[in-house]
Amino acid sequence: MRAALLLLAACASAPSPRAVILISANAEWQAVVKHVPLTVEHSPYGEFAVQRFAGEPVVILHGGYGKTSAAGSTQYAIDRWHPKVLVNLGTAGGFAPDAKVGDIVLVTKTTIYDIYEAMGDAAETIADYASTVDTSRWPARLSSRVIPGPIVSGDRDLIPGEVAKLHATYHANVGDWESGSIAFVARRNAVPLIILRAVTDVLDADHPSPTTGDLAAWQKQTLTAMATLLDLFSDALPDLVK
Repeated sequence: MRAALLLLAACASAPSPRAVILISANAEWQAVVKHVPLTVEHSPYGEFAVQRFAGEPVVILHGGYGKTSAAGSTQYAIDRWHPKVLVNLGTAGGFAPDAKVGDIVLVTKTTIYDIYEAMGDAAETIADYASTVDTSRWPARLSSRVIPGPIVSGDRDLIPGEVAKLHATYHANVGDWESGSIAFVARRNAVPLIILRAVTDVLDADHPSPTTGDLAAWQKQTLTAMATLLDLFSDALPDLVK
């Protein structure tokens, strides 16, 4: 009984994590595990761990890929840990010629572009799910390491022939699968959010992504990208949890 009480007291006195990192794709999570020695636990969505960055305990959650898992795991993270800030770290495809491999986008707006509506105006529905992301927490001292801008999200990889239209319609130079859902849920819960997406491949109407049909090539780029993002997050964390 005394041991149990001591354990409860220790848990009660342990600092509650003020930041939660959401990781979506399986390859992104595998890259994190390779870079950070995690002692993992399990959630309904995927593995998670508490790891210290810059002396601060941070939850890292593998929320799963795609809009459905991204939305569900974001709400789960908010309800379970009540973070002061959510951070999504992940990869993105870039639109040539404006993006290049290695760019890190600090997302300012998300749009879920793959909504099709036959009975009304799909543009209105797309606008309903769009989210502006407040990036004012991002430290000015790290402004040179990121490129602020919008991102488009859909439950599919980018199609080369659609890139020019996506750029013209939504002014985005990058696309992914999850940012739109994560931002929507964070906004509905009034939880501050930072999204950092590293460009791993670039395409346009005339050139498909160099990783198309080559999963190993994308995984290799992802390994490098996630290491860079984790380092950048650690540098920014003291400002993000102020």
